[in-house]
Amino acid sequence: MHEMGLMNDLLAKIRKIAADHNAEAVAKVEVRLGALAHISESHFKEHFVHGSRGSLAEGAELVVRLDTDIHAAGAQDILLERVEVVEAE
Repeated sequence: MHEMGLMNDLLAKIRKIAADHNAEAVAKVEVRLGALAHISESHFKEHFVHGSRGSLAEGAELVVRLDTDIHAAGAQDILLERVEVVEAE
């Protein structure tokens, strides 16, 4: 359940960024998984694919970086680092 909450928060941020840029699609999403986020890269990708279905982020390139520092700020979080959008003309 923890993963679903983190994923929902992440997708809400992506939707807001896309809306703020009047995007027609999200081309790329870069995230960092905190060392204590308790989710593997492959599991995260599965959740992202499922959660982004039907949204502007569906099919976006996903870049995941793993943080190994358990003492880092955000060690329990999924941190959105960058969103690349395709702006509507």
